[in-house]
Amino acid sequence: MLTQKINKILKKVSKPARYAGGEFGAVETKTDASFNFLLGFCDVYEVGMSNLGIKILYGILNERSDTNCELCFAPWPDMGEVMKENDIELFSLQSKTIARDFDMLGFSVASELNFTNVLYMLELAGLKLRAKDRKATDPIIIGGGMGLLNPMPMADFFDLIVIGEAEEVINKIADLYVEIKTQSDTKTKIKNDFLKEVASLEGVFVPSIHSEEHSKNPNQKIKKTVVKDLDNVYYPTNPILPSVEAVHNRAVLEIFRGCFRGCRFCQAGFVSRPVRFRSSEKLTEIAKELIEKTGYEEMSLSSLSTSDYPNLQNLIEQLKPMCSDANVNLSLPSTRLDAFMASHADESRKSSLTFAPEAGSQRLRDVIKKGITEDDIFNGLENAFKMGYDAVKLYFMIGLPSETQEDLDAIVELARKIKTHYKKHSKTKRSLSLRFALSTFVPKPYTPFQWEVQLSYEDIIKTQNELKDRLKKMGVKVAFHDPGTSKVEAGLSRGGSEIAKVLEKAHSLGIKFDGWTEFFNYEKWVEAFNNEGINLDKYTAQKDFETPLPWSIINIGISDEFFKDERERAFIEVVKL
Repeated sequence: MLTQKINKILKKVSKPARYAGGEFGAVETKTDASFNFLLGFCDVYEVGMSNLGIKILYGILNERSDTNCELCFAPWPDMGEVMKENDIELFSLQSKTIARDFDMLGFSVASELNFTNVLYMLELAGLKLRAKDRKATDPIIIGGGMGLLNPMPMADFFDLIVIGEAEEVINKIADLYVEIKTQSDTKTKIKNDFLKEVASLEGVFVPSIHSEEHSKNPNQKIKKTVVKDLDNVYYPTNPILPSVEAVHNRAVLEIFRGCFRGCRFCQAGFVSRPVRFRSSEKLTEIAKELIEKTGYEEMSLSSLSTSDYPNLQNLIEQLKPMCSDANVNLSLPSTRLDAFMASHADESRKSSLTFAPEAGSQRLRDVIKKGITEDDIFNGLENAFKMGYDAVKLYFMIGLPSETQEDLDAIVELARKIKTHYKKHSKTKRSLSLRFALSTFVPKPYTPFQWEVQLSYEDIIKTQNELKDRLKKMGVKVAFHDPGTSKVEAGLSRGGSEIAKVLEKAHSLGIKFDGWTEFFNYEKWVEAFNNEGINLDKYTAQKDFETPLPWSIINIGISDEFFKDERERAFIEVVKL
């Protein structure tokens, strides 16, 4: 009956294949499963189906004989409206079962800009937003992902949150739930017993239990869970494939986790520690299966800094023949200018390169510990230009700690030097396509800069306009992040449990899909903060070392003392030159 209702409305919405199901590689629904898990991704289908984490968890859970795992994604706004008009609740992609009929509903939250989509999906599922208001017969709501590393702004909406790498703990959660379900005779007892027991697992934060314990004993923290051996952990070599072209329409080969570099602004680099590699033998084995089973025309080597993989050249030489034989292009993102290697690319596709110096001046690159010099930049570009590349995109940040006008001038000067360098070393007659993408520094938890101030909204706009005018006169194409997005992201990432009421207000104002430019509304966000008597600027101001940080309940394996020492080293660089 529900399937028929869904089929009737699909002709009224854009891209109906997002909701139709029937994907190649989908696992057949187990109708006799003891544990039914709905895995939700808090963004649209095309984004979620590009996410490696979703495919990993979907595969792990469906390998279990006692578990049925299905997928759902945030319905695009047109679909959400039609669902409400026709009394259709949030449903699974595979069997078209409503979310409320699952034992557990999990949300993968990739960033803070997905927060309101969690509330949007809970409402579509017919569930109360706050955990304390939901019934024992409702599914247990679990969250995880990079966006929940500081869990406090969203803690009131979840029954439990996984901190760290979920594949390390998801089977333990499933085992525990199945065990308790077979021993309990009521939904209330199942839920209460499960939350009490699951709270003892490493990497699991149960707000209703741990928040009170931490308030009594601040030294009691939730330790991040980590996969220790990447060679012996599940990897999706026969993943579910999208019916609609995904944002990243390619096979993904994750070569390692973690990062050596320690860039002081980069949350991902710190929270993903320690560094762990997959062996080249294992990667070759995975790559072979991905080529055989997916049909993708491109394979991407994935990590935070791919050029840091040991013996990367040897790995590439092993992968290139099998990719070439299958007409699969091997791409290598996350390339550093100081370790440029063009040999990874398809020899027929020397067109565009992307690098991230982050700052224009050497002084500021030292402050943020980027670890590259101007010589590194131009040696890398020289190699690229000699090999025929004629398009370069560089990523920079504005508003980095200690930034001065001289640092902004250095971004413009770097553009001038690159153009000159291209004329000197290029082997083509084509003109250089030079693009700069400038984001705004967001002081993130678990970094040496977690205490720093962020540029004011007005100063972001002023700096953006200055650089845009100067760079465009030089023929450089310039793109900026929305200043409001950066302000809200800072507010949500550095907030505590008081942010929950702001999120509820934002949801009531219709805020959702904040990662999409056409939907983000800064004025509504300011209204949501002000309505609850909270000043957004409070979260973007300088923090002092004495005030406990909202995310202090989490132990990612790096102490605040380390971050304070790194911050001190950063500001030594301010006066060094």
